[in-house]
Amino acid sequence: MKTTPPTSLSSLCMVMDNSKKLETIVFLELFCLGCLVISICNAISDVACIESERHALLRFKRNLTDPSEQLASWSNGGNCCDWTGLVCDNLTGHVIELHLGNLHNPAEDTGFPGKPFERSRLSGKVVSSLLDLKHLQYLDLSGNNFGGQIPGFLGSLHNLRYLNLSNAGFEGSVPPQLGNLTHLQYLDLHDTLSTYLYAENLQWLTYLTKLKSLDLSGVTLSKASHWLEVTNALPSLIALSLSNCDLDPVPPLKNVNFSSLGALDLSYNTFSNSISSWIFTLTSLVSLDLSHNSFQGQFPDGLRNMTSLTYLSLSSNGFNSSIPNWLYSLNHLQHLNLGSNNFQGTISEGVGNLTSAISLVFEYNKLEVAALRSLGKLCSLRILVLSGLKLSQDISDVLKSLSGCLSDRLESLILVNCQLSGHMSNQLGQFKNLVDLYITNNSISGPIPDSLRTLTSLREVDLSENRLNGSFPEWFGQLRKLEVLWIGKNMLEGVVSEAHFSNVTKLRLLQASGNRLSLKVSPDWFFYMNLSHNQIQGRVAGILNTNPPLGYASSIDLSSNFFQGPLPCLPSNVGTLDLSNNSFSGSISPLLCCKMEEPKNLGTLRLAYNHLSGPIPDCWMSWPNIFSMDLKNNNLSGSLPSSMGSLSFLQSLHLRKNNLSGVLPPSLQNCSSLLALDLGENKFEGNIPNWIGERLSRIMILGLRSNDFQGDIPHELCALGSLTILDLAHNNFTTLQLVTSLDLSDNNLSGQIPVGITDLLGLRSLNLSINRLLGKIPETIGNMGTLESLDFSFNQLSGAIPPSISKLTFLSYLNVAYNNLTGKIPSSTQLQSFAASNFAGNTLCGPPLTDNCSINAVEPDAGGGNSEGSEDGLEVDWFWFYVSMALGFVVAFWSFAGPLLFKKSWRSAYFQMLDSMGKKARRCFC
Repeated sequence: MKTTPPTSLSSLCMVMDNSKKLETIVFLELFCLGCLVISICNAISDVACIESERHALLRFKRNLTDPSEQLASWSNGGNCCDWTGLVCDNLTGHVIELHLGNLHNPAEDTGFPGKPFERSRLSGKVVSSLLDLKHLQYLDLSGNNFGGQIPGFLGSLHNLRYLNLSNAGFEGSVPPQLGNLTHLQYLDLHDTLSTYLYAENLQWLTYLTKLKSLDLSGVTLSKASHWLEVTNALPSLIALSLSNCDLDPVPPLKNVNFSSLGALDLSYNTFSNSISSWIFTLTSLVSLDLSHNSFQGQFPDGLRNMTSLTYLSLSSNGFNSSIPNWLYSLNHLQHLNLGSNNFQGTISEGVGNLTSAISLVFEYNKLEVAALRSLGKLCSLRILVLSGLKLSQDISDVLKSLSGCLSDRLESLILVNCQLSGHMSNQLGQFKNLVDLYITNNSISGPIPDSLRTLTSLREVDLSENRLNGSFPEWFGQLRKLEVLWIGKNMLEGVVSEAHFSNVTKLRLLQASGNRLSLKVSPDWFFYMNLSHNQIQGRVAGILNTNPPLGYASSIDLSSNFFQGPLPCLPSNVGTLDLSNNSFSGSISPLLCCKMEEPKNLGTLRLAYNHLSGPIPDCWMSWPNIFSMDLKNNNLSGSLPSSMGSLSFLQSLHLRKNNLSGVLPPSLQNCSSLLALDLGENKFEGNIPNWIGERLSRIMILGLRSNDFQGDIPHELCALGSLTILDLAHNNFTTLQLVTSLDLSDNNLSGQIPVGITDLLGLRSLNLSINRLLGKIPETIGNMGTLESLDFSFNQLSGAIPPSISKLTFLSYLNVAYNNLTGKIPSSTQLQSFAASNFAGNTLCGPPLTDNCSINAVEPDAGGGNSEGSEDGLEVDWFWFYVSMALGFVVAFWSFAGPLLFKKSWRSAYFQMLDSMGKKARRCFC
């Protein structure tokens, strides 16, 4: 028998058996080692954060508004490594991860009074103090509401591996500085809440060679014509999502480099005709989403070789062939969506081969179903959608066909508009795990079956537009998870009382119109009413005066309809009222100045985009809880009433585009919680009050454009540390000529640079970088003879650099990089001495750039000399240019520095002058 030689451990054991002394030594060493490990672990668990990083995080917090107080732990005391959302390195204490993403989904706010997503959004400005977190590897700011452009300085967080800015409220151009994040592996900028993010060029992506996941969904890329070439050049890319990016067409691709791609989403674009063949070469794809485009023709045959697919969506296109049987041999498919096309023929029994299927969607095609029993054998199936298919069967037969092993697992059954008839039998009770049941718009009759009461997992139920009769059963109150119930347009009758909903605490939407039901509840029973974005006409008073009165509703949203006429008296218990985007007319007084003796609960009032007229009423003292008010785009006139100063909780006030006039009332300074004040496009007059800068210290948005304000712009505005948007355009301000430094960089400024800015003849520093400015640099820029620093970089300026810029003889810094400027850089001693990088990202030429367009534009020698002589002459000209530049510098330097060096009294006076100027600048200027 083969023996195993003793290991070192077994040898050590034999020695220990023979030597108690060695055993004791080993024991002591192990004991000491254990103590050392314990002490190290304690040290690691008690690691303290770096002081400079603590201060950086506190500066970051000071610029944020935190309605849900998720940053409550961020305080001056304690270890910042214990703060919410932070992860520190266990050894060094450096902050390496920042998790500030919104934990709620935007979809949770749809028709839901709690608005958990919106109430959890951080807002404010992302400031550059984050740059002090030099070891940061993970940054998640998703789901917040910061506004403005994505800060370009984030490109200086060079250690980032993960960056998620999705749905964070940013707008404008995606900064190319993100291309500096060369260690980045995950980048998510997707935006499903707005369409204000865009990128005209994606070349910066080519530097992110380690990127594995890229999501730019919702970012407009219509001008980024090389999007495919750029993404194809990313060697590590595994997941790419470019949904809803306004892309068209899918360009051809000769050499596919991102062959390791596992997930590709090109949905919600405007692609048409056939699918590009390069997509079918991505045989490693696990997920492919081409839905909501305009693809046409036959079912794409190239998919038959993509055997790794687990997710395939071709929905909402124009495919018009039959479904090939080979599709059902892709037996790894878990999610298949072919809905909303023009597929014809039958869903064959071969569908039963999709044994891994979790979700099958065939809705709204010209298909017949010959395979209901085959579908019933798919034991993994959770979601089945057959809406719009002409089943033409009794509902009980359909339920029987699906009642195999599927009945214990199915979670969503969608059979809308399937020409179903008959009674819903108790077979429905077999689907124990059913969460969503939609059988809308059929011809199902009889009572609501009692078996439905056993489906305690139900969340959404739609039985509307059928022929159901009988009473509305009280056992609906046992469905504790029910959130949505549609039973409208049936033949139900009887009384609906609180007993029907006593235990249904999650119900957020009930639609029961078109029946013979009557509502009988106590007067203190609350509703949430949302009928927005319909085509409802008439007067709103009829809705608010129903029985019981909807005056006890916590929230009423009737926005975007066709309501007209005067406003009714607003019931006192309403917390949110949105009547915006209708045709209401007349005064606001009937709504707000009735029942003054009753306590009011209104927090949000939205009446924008109507035809309301007359003065704003002076009865705001009765509405102390209002924190958001939007009255813009009406015909309101007169001055602001003094009682508006009683709105101490007011955070946003929007009065833009009315006919309001007069001076701003001093009482408005009591609204110290204001974050946004927009009075633009009215007829306000007088000076901007100093108290805006002194009392409204939290304000972030101040819009006063297109009024009749005049006089000085108060220096107190410089104290508004949270101000991100200041719009003073189109007024009658004077005395700006005294300003010597103007820095409006990294804001959301748009439009052209006003020519009037060149009248600021005392300006020494002008910084308009990192905005969205368009048009040309003003031709009169050369009039600003005292300018020493000028920064127009990272905008969208176009045209040539004006020749007058060469007159700025004191200019010591100029940066026009990353615009759309063209042509030759004007010649001057200063301009040619700046770094070439200060002109990068344009189509410029001439020194200091290597593209010396002046050589290409040399005129022939007037004396008839040959070309060689012309070149020699040009070389001599450049030689004497540099010689004269050097001599000029030497003479100028010693003319200035010589007396200071050799004359003590001059030197002393000069430095005293500089010190005095510095103190004045610190006191007077922003």
